[in-house]
Amino acid sequence: MLWALLAGNFAIGTGVMVASATLNEVSAFFHVPVPVAGYLISVAALVVCLGAPTLAAAVAPFDRRKLLVASMVWYGLLHAACAFASDFNVLLALRVLAVIPAAVFTPQAAACAGHLMPAEHRGRAITFVFVGWSLASVLGMPLNAWLSGMLGWQGAYGLVAVLSLASAAWVWQAMPHDVRPPRFSLASWGTAFRMPALMLCVAVTLLCAAGQFVVFAYFAPIFRNSLGASVHELSALFMFFGAFGLLGNVLMSRYIDRLGAPRGVMITIGAIALSMLAWPLASTLVLAAVVLVPWALGCFSANSAQQARLVSLAPALAGGSVALNTSAMYAGQAIGTAVGGWMISHQAMQSLHLAGLVLLVAAMAVSAWAARVASRGAAQAPAATGVVANRSA
Repeated sequence: MLWALLAGNFAIGTGVMVASATLNEVSAFFHVPVPVAGYLISVAALVVCLGAPTLAAAVAPFDRRKLLVASMVWYGLLHAACAFASDFNVLLALRVLAVIPAAVFTPQAAACAGHLMPAEHRGRAITFVFVGWSLASVLGMPLNAWLSGMLGWQGAYGLVAVLSLASAAWVWQAMPHDVRPPRFSLASWGTAFRMPALMLCVAVTLLCAAGQFVVFAYFAPIFRNSLGASVHELSALFMFFGAFGLLGNVLMSRYIDRLGAPRGVMITIGAIALSMLAWPLASTLVLAAVVLVPWALGCFSANSAQQARLVSLAPALAGGSVALNTSAMYAGQAIGTAVGGWMISHQAMQSLHLAGLVLLVAAMAVSAWAARVASRGAAQAPAATGVVANRSA
């Protein structure tokens, strides 16, 4: 089952990243500036940000097997429709509709992994499921970039459609029947919002995602315009980044229960910040690859550690807390992409890393604060868990 959920996250991640990988080709095809093409990232991210917590309560009554399969079918069909768009505004509207399942699948897959696994293996199961996102960066994003350069941006969206429908079939075959994690009621939302440590962790995710996407959203135009990267070189760079991202997530999955999620979060965000600090050294593609290594190691493993951290704070709140975390991640992506687009439109592309560094340092400070709050109020989570379980029953 975990492998099927991993495959679903691979398809989701490949679809989320398709806009970044095809930014140059979409901009040229529709004759729109790069910051405008960036709306495909920021507007879609905003939709998922708003949808994740809203849909967490709406989907609570449904069998997760049917829910996850339906999400992937929707994701596949709408990305197929995107490939046939002949106007940028039509593509933007279809993209908004296409990413709605990302607000459902990722948090619900994590909640199912945590619900079905014993407590001592919960963190490892959740981080394993999120290895799918690392694989998306290793294989999905480079393939998107290569297909976009060779066949046009439509080929990349077609790839997402195929991957999504294939993963839907796998989830249907592998997922147990009638899986229903604890229902997340309005009372549960109130409990979650009254947990300072949990909400601070959500803020960490927002700041970390924003810090990364100030730069990450514009990888393709940065490396093409600043370093003259070709389609093949760009695909290779994405694959290199993704390979280390996968390694980072695998290492986090293996050691998180021993290391502890809060420490894992701090280490991974620190690694990303190190890359931002060293960004001016990336004067050639080879040096850029070296500078990206710490970032890649921390990129996806940071979010995996955050998911495990939230679930461990209050297991009965997992469905909602992971949804909030997903919402924060996409809100951060929207904010970072918007900030980066504004800076590029004001001729400040060379300073994107500085904005990213400031946001990442802020994320580390809030993470340390969250750890202190959690340690002082360690008894709050079990108490809240019991209250929520009784109310849900």
